Amino acid sequence: MTDRAKAAVRFLAESDWGAAERSHLAGDASDRRYERLQLDGRTAVLMDSPPGGADDVQAFVSMARHLRGVGLSAPEIFAENIAEGFLLLEDLGDALLTRLLKANPDREAALYAPTVDVLHHLQTAPAPMGLPDLSAADWAQAAGLAVDCYALAAAGNRADPEPLLAALTSALATHADRPRVLILRDFHADNLLWLPDRVGLAKVGLLDFQLGQMGQPGYDLVSLLQDARRDVTPATETAMIARFVAATGAEAKAFAAQYAVLGAQRALRILGVFTRLCLSSGKPGYLPLIPRVWGQLQRNLAHPALTGLRAECARLLPEPTPELLMRIESQCATSPSR
Repeated sequence: MTDRAKAAVRFLAESDWGAAERSHLAGDASDRRYERLQLDGRTAVLMDSPPGGADDVQAFVSMARHLRGVGLSAPEIFAENIAEGFLLLEDLGDALLTRLLKANPDREAALYAPTVDVLHHLQTAPAPMGLPDLSAADWAQAAGLAVDCYALAAAGNRADPEPLLAALTSALATHADRPRVLILRDFHADNLLWLPDRVGLAKVGLLDFQLGQMGQPGYDLVSLLQDARRDVTPATETAMIARFVAATGAEAKAFAAQYAVLGAQRALRILGVFTRLCLSSGKPGYLPLIPRVWGQLQRNLAHPALTGLRAECARLLPEPTPELLMRIESQCATSPSR
């Protein structure tokens, strides 16, 4: 048994779940691991987030308590050991929106509508103090991964990302640098659950929110509707944008520009992140998602607000053809994938 496994056993024993039956739950792109625990007819979830990684367990705990405090369904924290990176969480079940929509695609609009309402509620409630609040230049810098990772792996030579970053910074400053609201950043179907036995907005279960920070109102809506892992129908995307605009009182034309600029920033960052997960972490399973993200990028770049960025992307970023993705996969690290 590894030292980490021993630490988990010790934490569970201290939390009175030492005798629980344990089963692995699917992980994500981070270093966190999850297990479902069953004991005497009760269930809970063990989060194992090794110290020293990119994930902040205290941030997860703080945001979970904030979300619950404003009436939303984040998991309750039953026990915690922040120093060692262990949490014992309420088990919200397996009804991820991704799974429900795969079985019943005709429910897409009906399930997405309350998630949009959750966003509006979240953004109108007072945000926690002290959250990160990045500048337009900071957000653009994060998108540089598209050049530093994706384009480098695809073409084999390092290009200068500064013209692309300058074009994106300008677009963000012009169209997506308004007063901030709380955003969760990974607000998409894989991190949302349907809890039909709860009431109102609490029917939407929230997972993976420790990256919460201050940002633009449209960011989480883009995350939801331009999902890297599933295709959202154009009709649902249009209807949910209209629902959000009506709820927030945004001006439709200005919001459309914000949405496109934030969508381009997010798609560029994800192109780089998915490539880096292969190159550095031995996780090639994200590469097949890149063509969908590329398509989302192209749709966003078609907006008139992004003429300059569109030209830079066309100059620097090659289309992810099957041959190009095979080239990237051939450079994949040899560490275990998941």
